[in-house]
Amino acid sequence: MKFRGIRELPRPEDGLRALVDRAPEAEAALDGLRERLRPAAEVVYRIRRRLATAAVGLLTVWLFVHVMFSPNGMVAYKEKRAEIEVLRKEVDALQRENDSYAQQIKALKSDPKAIEKEAREQLHYARPGEVVYVAPPPAVAPGKSVSNLAKKRN
Repeated sequence: MKFRGIRELPRPEDGLRALVDRAPEAEAALDGLRERLRPAAEVVYRIRRRLATAAVGLLTVWLFVHVMFSPNGMVAYKEKRAEIEVLRKEVDALQRENDSYAQQIKALKSDPKAIEKEAREQLHYARPGEVVYVAPPPAVAPGKSVSNLAKKRN
C-alpha cells in the first residue's frame, strides 16, 4: 500500500550500483575530453615560459598603476605632503603673529612707553603743549558715496 505524497527513498545500495554501472561511460567521456583538449594542453605547455613572463609583466604593470594612482598611492601621498607643508607654514606664521600679540599685551600691561604709544596712535592723545595734526578725509569723487570710502578705509 502506497500513500499519496509519500515517496520511497532510494536505498544507498541502489545509488552505488548505479554509479558502478555507469562508470565505464564516464571513463569513456573523460577519455574523449582528454583527447580533445590534448592539443591545447600541448600548446600551453610549449609556451608556458612566455605565458609566465606575460603574467608577471601584467602583474607588475597592475602593481605600478595601483601604487601610483590608487587613493593611497604616490600621487595622493605627494599631494598630502605638499598640503602638510603649506599648513605648517601657515601654523608658523600664525604662531609668530600670536607671539607678537603676546609681547604687545605684555608691554601694554607693564611698559609705560608702549601704553603712551598706543594712546597717541589709536586715541590721538597728546601731551600738554603738543599739537596733533589730523589729515583731512579724502575728497569724494563724483559717483562715489561716503560710505564706500569708509568701507575701503576699514
